[in-house]
Amino acid sequence: MAKLLDYNATLVAREDLEPTLSIFRLRPDVIEHKTEGPWFVPGQYVTIGINREVKEGEDDPRPHSVRRPMSIASPPEDRDELEFYIRKVGEPESDLPLTHQMWPIKVGDRMYCRAVPTGHFTVEGTVGLEDTRLKLCIAAGTGLAPFVSIARSRVRRDPKARLDDLAIVHGASYPTGLGYRAELERYAAENGLRYVPAVSRPGEGWRGWRGRAESICEVARRAEAEDALGLRTGELRPDKVAVLICGLNGTIANTITGLLDRGFIPDNRKLRRGLEIEDDRPATVFWEQYDNTPVIDLKDAALVAELRRTLHAALAR
Repeated sequence: MAKLLDYNATLVAREDLEPTLSIFRLRPDVIEHKTEGPWFVPGQYVTIGINREVKEGEDDPRPHSVRRPMSIASPPEDRDELEFYIRKVGEPESDLPLTHQMWPIKVGDRMYCRAVPTGHFTVEGTVGLEDTRLKLCIAAGTGLAPFVSIARSRVRRDPKARLDDLAIVHGASYPTGLGYRAELERYAAENGLRYVPAVSRPGEGWRGWRGRAESICEVARRAEAEDALGLRTGELRPDKVAVLICGLNGTIANTITGLLDRGFIPDNRKLRRGLEIEDDRPATVFWEQYDNTPVIDLKDAALVAELRRTLHAALAR
């Protein structure tokens, strides 16, 4: 059973965007900075945690505490604080969900934060810093966090930095769920970021992209998508674009399958094997996933065969 955590961080700010969607900002007591350069790479995550209320003598089989990895939304140039974009889970898979424990906390309350950033879902860890292609970042809900960190870090280092090689497609159910919208719109106006807010349940006044974030990769909406992304007709292809995805497994799966007809190659050994992709073909689709659930059911022989045919037909052209 998980023991009580020794709290080592303070909640210094909280912004509630919706009843179940908030931005939390933590200040760890101690951060082991590198002597030179940034102390983490935009796109990485840390582990945060909280204790549940434990009453002496109670018969509660749940662990005393819960910890979860959480992508960092702040840039590494914020040397003393970490920001997180978090939604309270509606139907938790565990009997002690972190978000349910976090929701009552307020500014000044204490938490646990293992301030040791890790992860390879970074520009460096995927396509590489020298890659000049458009980085198409598909974010569902709070999956936006690593992409905010990437954009913020560039602008923090140079307010006039160009973000023309970044396109962020952020999906939410309602416009109120488009966290960081004003900031990203500012980057679009001043730094060249290609920002596409997508709303799946829009009201009458919504003029942006309609549908989930991954719908921008649907074959039927290809011309509309290329226009929204500032691409010429036919340019949504691997030699012009690399794709990074963060969000729900459905978002990841639908993005992968939606782009197979253009020859995009997933970065996953088992999936590549199932699709019979040669080892020397470089990946062009990358994603962040905190569990081991396959995003595509490789046991579904009919599905895999169809996806394989689609991809290899594209690669043969």
